[in-house]
Amino acid sequence: MDDAVLKNATETAWMVYRARHPDVDLFDNRRCLLERHLLRRKEECESDAEELASLGIAYLNRLPGEEC
Repeated sequence: MDDAVLKNATETAWMVYRARHPDVDLFDNRRCLLERHLLRRKEECESDAEELASLGIAYLNRLPGEEC
């Protein structure tokens, strides 16, 4: 999987998450956590951008808001 797939999945997950949570800043710490999570997932298995984006959205929704 190339970096473009990872970037696309990250952008998609972040855009969807921020659309659902408009109070989250564009440069929120969760963005970095998302990138690291998806990078690990990409290394564990071959996933396409849609699957990675879905995994990223689910991950973001599990994060406790007060810790970010």
